[in-house]
Amino acid sequence: MLDRLQSVEDRYDRLNELLSDPDVINDSKKLREYSKEQSDLEETVQVYREYKEVNEQHKDAKAMLEENLDDEMYAMVKEEISELADRKEELEARLKILLLPKDPNDDKNVIMEIRGAAGGDEAQLFAGDLYKMYSRFAEAQGWKTDVIESTTTELGGYKEIIFTINGQGAYSKLKYENGAHRVQRVPTTESGGRIHTSTATVAVLPEAEEVEVDIHEKDIRVDTFASSGPGGQSVNTTMSAVRLTHLPTNTVVSCQDEKSQIKNKEKAMKVLRARVYDKINREIQAEYDQNRKLAVGTGDRSERIRTYNFPQSRVTDHRIGLTIQKLEQILQGKLDEIIDALILEEQAEAMQNAEQ
Repeated sequence: MLDRLQSVEDRYDRLNELLSDPDVINDSKKLREYSKEQSDLEETVQVYREYKEVNEQHKDAKAMLEENLDDEMYAMVKEEISELADRKEELEARLKILLLPKDPNDDKNVIMEIRGAAGGDEAQLFAGDLYKMYSRFAEAQGWKTDVIESTTTELGGYKEIIFTINGQGAYSKLKYENGAHRVQRVPTTESGGRIHTSTATVAVLPEAEEVEVDIHEKDIRVDTFASSGPGGQSVNTTMSAVRLTHLPTNTVVSCQDEKSQIKNKEKAMKVLRARVYDKINREIQAEYDQNRKLAVGTGDRSERIRTYNFPQSRVTDHRIGLTIQKLEQILQGKLDEIIDALILEEQAEAMQNAEQ
């Protein structure tokens, strides 16, 4: 492990030199590439340097015990050795995690798609609750949300809502939300007070850059139509809404959120690129590891990952068996406790696999 860490530090120092090189400064692509690589290595290098410092202090303190110390000084040195040993162990554990392979999509923005599934009106109302939950979580992180496409219902829910979340590390936290979310509660439309079970599906896609997905204009069919509101009533007489069809994969995306056809096409292209990128990655992953299932779940959109039980104010994440009696706080966007637990579970399995 120490050899790997030294290589990381050497690379970090080399990147510092490169970022001061006039040739690199004048090459925007290289500058961006090296800056990102340096940023990715920075935490590992900082922790490694602290580890080396603590390790030296630990050795020096142990050497002091060989000297002729009085009882008080001896006790102080023993206490310092114990504290340094604990800190050294903490840093070693942190370094093992930092050396785990990183998801290349972790730093990306995300495109989220929420759809009401089983349960009719109640499922669509729940889809709206999930959208509000993620919007509040994003706001607390300092991230920005932007709706691309939505289909509302008369009761205020969503048949479908697609939106972007832009912010550093958005995908690293939200990727665990992929799957079917289940709600158990008494619907407002239920006169008998019976508890209904409904579901909504959540898809989380990393936003793909143009260089990552080669989509040719000749492979896209563009259709324009007039935007419409709930119930199909026309709210825009101009042909500003856009539907894009990627012919090789038969991927279809529409957008009518903006009044401008150009802006709608730009937004639709973001979603199209992300969906094609996601499809390619899923095919590669399926071929690479068809039977393996991570402890945190496969991310399959048909998989039930979490239940929100209103009568008992309980939220259960079925992938890791975590139950929290904080339903209201979670719906207000306070998802950190669940997400942190999922991250720790994934890291624990990755470390276990690395040791095998």
